[in-house]
Amino acid sequence: MARNLSVACLALSLSAAAACGGAALPRVEGDIAFINANVIPMDVERVLENRTVVIADGRIAAIGSADEMTPAEGVELIDAAGGYLLPGFTEMHGHLPNPRVPDRDAQNVLFLYVANGVTTVRGMQGDPSQFDLRERVRSGAVLGPQLFLASVSLSPGRGVSTPEEAEQLVREYAVQGYDLIKMLEGLDVETYDAAVRTAAEVGLPLAGHVPDQVGLRRALASRQVSIDHLDNYVEALVPEAARPEEWPGFGGRGTLLARVDESLMPDVVEATVRAGAWVVPTMVLWETGILGTRPGATVAAERPEVRYMPPETVEQWTRSVDERLAAGDVEANRRLAALRGRILLALHEGGANIALGTDSPQTFSVPGFSAHREMRYYVSLGMTPYDVLEIATRKPAEYFGATDDFGTVAVGRRADLLLLEANPLEDISRTERRAGVMVGGRWLPEEEIQRRLEAIATHYGN
Repeated sequence: MARNLSVACLALSLSAAAACGGAALPRVEGDIAFINANVIPMDVERVLENRTVVIADGRIAAIGSADEMTPAEGVELIDAAGGYLLPGFTEMHGHLPNPRVPDRDAQNVLFLYVANGVTTVRGMQGDPSQFDLRERVRSGAVLGPQLFLASVSLSPGRGVSTPEEAEQLVREYAVQGYDLIKMLEGLDVETYDAAVRTAAEVGLPLAGHVPDQVGLRRALASRQVSIDHLDNYVEALVPEAARPEEWPGFGGRGTLLARVDESLMPDVVEATVRAGAWVVPTMVLWETGILGTRPGATVAAERPEVRYMPPETVEQWTRSVDERLAAGDVEANRRLAALRGRILLALHEGGANIALGTDSPQTFSVPGFSAHREMRYYVSLGMTPYDVLEIATRKPAEYFGATDDFGTVAVGRRADLLLLEANPLEDISRTERRAGVMVGGRWLPEEEIQRRLEAIATHYGN
């Protein structure tokens, strides 16, 4: 009888626990607490059922089951109602506003990220004005994701044509406080090498494009930290004997594809893994916006989220897609898109580091919304939902060396969280079924998100 009474007392509420002779549950101080939440911590593939998660000063203060702890008096309670709580997503190739963008539009871009659960962005279109933007976000003056800032791009069009110019600008960007150096096309080997050497001296990583004259293998050997857009991966599948004298100089995508030897894929994957490089593939943008495989109006009709962008921007996107479509070989473009998919899957299966990136805002790549489209694309290639969620959460934190700061649901991490109505481990499209988003400890229920999204659409006359 005594044993049965003891077991029964374990199930009682806090107020009744003392009456059973048991110890009162510890009360955890904080600002906000999620109760009745199924937590997907993203440390391994698992679900912690029926948890309480307490937030204090923008950080996770405690995680436990209802019979282990209870929030203190005065803590705001959010009933997750059996929903799924996971880390916010990271956009690893986002474009942040510059001074030419009106402040209202800049704030709209940042909110579109947050509204979709993107709570960290690596900005890859650098501008000095973004330091102020980052500080406004940090101070709470502007609602937005945590920002990492790439420098103004190194390219001939940005005043970098010699090794000396590359060295000078890398040093200047380090002093200015950028988090990384952005590489663009057009650099020759000597200028690229000078940028690599100087970046190593000042302690900044290089990321972004791979200049054609440099090529993938040299970029990997140089420890370029991330290769964005799968840049130069297709060209790396062309055997040395099949390469034209003027490299890359193929004279068209059809000619390039005719020289590709996919038996070289394992070697390219191994070189990527050996270098420890990160791949930020931006797949959906390249298929629909860069290669040109379908008319712009068709793409626009498939993307209801374009209502949150200025109409003139959407019109420009439509024209650019149609121009690429008219000027290109559609069949070759589709074959190239499919090859890029095979390359990405081979990299994933071979153990390469991959992180979510969409190049937003860019041609029909609307901030935040594009992250969900990218994740669905990865699943369509054969990745599991958990694989893809890793790529969007913990993997970017590993890239930044910040796994103790974000990317998982654990005590001490930033309270950058996404609450979903259903389990995304079963269906990746459920990442779009939000109950709300928390960024830096600020809770945005879905009702508020929808109100703000509607205000953005109205602002643009949509």
